[in-house]
Amino acid sequence: MNCSNDCSTQPTYYRLKRYMSFGIITFISLVLPFITIEGKHFFLLSFDKKQLNLFFTAFDMQELYLMPFVIMLFFLGIFFITTLGGRVWCGWSCPQTIFRVIFRDLIQTKLLGIRKNIHNKQKEPENQLVKRFIAIIIWACLALLAASNFLWYFIPPEDFFVYLQHPLDNTIMYGFLIGITAFLVYDIVALKENFCIYICPYARIQSALFDENTIQTIYDVKRGGQIYDAKGMKLSSKPPLATDDCTGCEACVRVCPTHIDIRKGMQLECINCLECADACTPIMEKLGKPSLITWTSYNAAEKGVKTQYFRFRTIAYMVALSIALIGLFAMGTQKEYMLLNINRTSQLYKMADDGKTVENVYTFLFQNTDTKDHTYYFEISNKDIKIDKPSEPFLLKAGEKMKKVVILNAAPKELKEEGEDLPITIKAYAVDAKEKIIVNRHTIFIYPKRSDV
Repeated sequence: MNCSNDCSTQPTYYRLKRYMSFGIITFISLVLPFITIEGKHFFLLSFDKKQLNLFFTAFDMQELYLMPFVIMLFFLGIFFITTLGGRVWCGWSCPQTIFRVIFRDLIQTKLLGIRKNIHNKQKEPENQLVKRFIAIIIWACLALLAASNFLWYFIPPEDFFVYLQHPLDNTIMYGFLIGITAFLVYDIVALKENFCIYICPYARIQSALFDENTIQTIYDVKRGGQIYDAKGMKLSSKPPLATDDCTGCEACVRVCPTHIDIRKGMQLECINCLECADACTPIMEKLGKPSLITWTSYNAAEKGVKTQYFRFRTIAYMVALSIALIGLFAMGTQKEYMLLNINRTSQLYKMADDGKTVENVYTFLFQNTDTKDHTYYFEISNKDIKIDKPSEPFLLKAGEKMKKVVILNAAPKELKEEGEDLPITIKAYAVDAKEKIIVNRHTIFIYPKRSDV
């Protein structure tokens, strides 16, 4: 049975929910880089300032031990969502899907009318060259905004707009901006869903994460009939056990953005957008029956048993996510508001002019990672070793770095046994916040053998 044009008119239950999801994600992505607390961002990986901002806390590059936890959370989250809800990320959250919906459904169909039917994703627009060119220009402007939004997570907006005013001094940033924009235009206009089908690696790993309780877009073979065999070949007739509810209108096929036939069963190209479910619903409503395509698990659809959301896989991922999250917060609380690197000079030691003391020279690199100015100084764990230089505390402004040449001295007779280097601990602190800002670093003090003195 072939349906009329009215068959493609469908309720937009899932579609409206997806559009709401797209709107919320887009709003958060655009607004989040502008939200700061005391100059710190929710997430910012700044190569320019060599900082990581996470949860409105700034971490120096030397504190990037947090990044493995962030990466683990990202991948474990994707694996958990896929095991639980299939490719729900692809159909409901992925930028590729959002951009294609904006270009195809909003610009081409709703705004310019190049596509006559939003429910037919198979037929590409023909002729109308002027409108198609206008659509590309509109999308190029939006792609530029999207590229800028992406860069805001690496270059804070307050710096980004300043850099824009000096293109010759910021050619690398401009190169990334133009390159990402050009890729998005090519991707969305020319590559389209082929990116999801052939390029994106997510489709290749999803099958390893699925089980019989994973929520997927499933065609009810018991009601609609088995139209295809296990090899995807169309059958000349349906099995006699089928109730034959499927009308053969193929509305579900025409609306699919990845150009698959959901009646063939689960396929790698399916992105769980549920456009096919929305297309089937009104057809079945006219027959007084529910949709043949639902968002459910294999166990629920084929075996009639309740979907088990809490099972070994999902619980294991939840435990792993919890451990990674706890680790992230635990390591985040270890933030140091002062960083200190200690390097020795090439000279092992030096005898003072009076011939009675041994001098060791170091280079201390201090950095104030706090948002306030502080005065710094340090102490030596061994009381027999004195600080010759610097003799007084010094000021570091917020975020400032400073190198200090440090000279320590001691009388050889007051040190340890002959031939041993003396381990010492440097206790550096902010004079005005000694209880809060304090770090310990370990080094050695070298002195001559007694026979050399």
